[in-house]
Amino acid sequence: MSLITHWIDGKPVEGSGERTQPVLNPATGEQIATLGLGTTADVDRAVASATEAFATWSQYSLSKRAAVLFRFRDLLAEHTDELARLVSREHGKVVSDAAGEIGRGLEVVEFATGLPHLLKGEYSDQAATGVDVYSFREPLGVVAGITPFNFPVMVPLWMSPVAIATGNAFVLKPSERDPSASLFLADLWQRAGLPDGVFNVVQGDKEAVDALLHHADVAAVSFVGSTPIAKYIHATASAEGKRVQALGGAKNHGVVLADADLDDAVDHLTAAAFGAAGERCMALSVAVVEDSVADELVAKLAAKARAVKVGAGDEPGADMGPVITAAAKERIEGLISSADRDGAQIVVDGRGYTVPGHENGFFVGPTVIDRVATEHEVYREEVFGPVLDVVRVSGLEEALEVINANPYGNGTAIFTSSGEAARTFQRGVKVGMVGVNVPIPVPVAWHSFGGWKDSLFGESHVYGPEGIAFYTRGKVVTQRWPHRAHGDLRGDASFHFSGDASK
Repeated sequence: MSLITHWIDGKPVEGSGERTQPVLNPATGEQIATLGLGTTADVDRAVASATEAFATWSQYSLSKRAAVLFRFRDLLAEHTDELARLVSREHGKVVSDAAGEIGRGLEVVEFATGLPHLLKGEYSDQAATGVDVYSFREPLGVVAGITPFNFPVMVPLWMSPVAIATGNAFVLKPSERDPSASLFLADLWQRAGLPDGVFNVVQGDKEAVDALLHHADVAAVSFVGSTPIAKYIHATASAEGKRVQALGGAKNHGVVLADADLDDAVDHLTAAAFGAAGERCMALSVAVVEDSVADELVAKLAAKARAVKVGAGDEPGADMGPVITAAAKERIEGLISSADRDGAQIVVDGRGYTVPGHENGFFVGPTVIDRVATEHEVYREEVFGPVLDVVRVSGLEEALEVINANPYGNGTAIFTSSGEAARTFQRGVKVGMVGVNVPIPVPVAWHSFGGWKDSLFGESHVYGPEGIAFYTRGKVVTQRWPHRAHGDLRGDASFHFSGDASK
């Protein structure tokens, strides 16, 4: 049984602790590797390596840093299939979906290659007589990323390329459920020419997380995960004086108005609800449907849900794989049962789902639940599984009331043929990312990703312009070169401020 290690100072490291954890294949339930869980000492070692590397890397020219990013981008594209299969084996998502997440991560790498433009400062010539003022941005130092199981490649690539391009050193604490992708990325970074110590990986659980949050030499922490943990990360790291961007959970709604193309809406709702077995922070888990078309829409959704091909991630033609663990399967099925008890109508039931040849896998079938009310447990909780709730409303006004009353504000979408309705929706909804006939509105890399309300703690979204700002800090220089005349330095020194810029 292979041991999955850390990556510190440019090489695999077994670590100092004795605690381990099995890594499972969700499609079979079988153990495929053993993970060594990091200790505080392992974090200290990684941060020390990153601190030393930062001193050199931060002084690299912009063109040299960009060259490393370009090589990393090419290596990532070259090895997409290999990496996607590794992700599928440990996560369970189908290989094509895993390749898709790598592609979205590539977008951020490509964005980061433009750092010579992104880091340009501002210059004011002759702000006062003989005085010029200019600004630029500098890296923070050592920064950490704590990332979730559902996107073991994409989310680290939301963080590390931007942090590294801007001159920081990065310590990644990936999910302990699918940890191998992080080591694959570390190897690619090294092959791209990144100096040892600039990208480190510490595997582990809460001990490793807490060590990063409290470490005096970690300047900033980026996190994506559940809302309770996001709150903890934000509060703990902020109390230590660190910058924090902590993205939490979601309950994403897709509004379907009566004037929408129902077949198009159903296709997109099905893919957005059941893709990756619903284990996406941007999955559409609630369809908010106008009453007049609800019966027709639910019938179409049911037919589409039953047609979804569920299987192992590497099975040709599979649309959806298993959920991540047996505990996740039990929790999701419990929430489906709660909907039954609460009086909702289970139209398509995914409980007890088995895949021939994979009877011990963690499978939950696509599930459609109609007539869900906002007080139902299945609505209140972030299910994080292949479950689509249908909430019926009288129209757009009530749909907005439902969404805005929800504590989450990550992503939302509207399906309509009315520009007026779309504009009313996008201006009135209290959610950070909005799609108009687009079910999963993850922004392209040159914008920034982030939600509102209980979906984000801290002011900063990830990647894009806000990512650049998060991983750097501004410095402003006011300079004057005294004029020499007859051997004297000429300058109007004063004991008080002057508001007269003409001087």
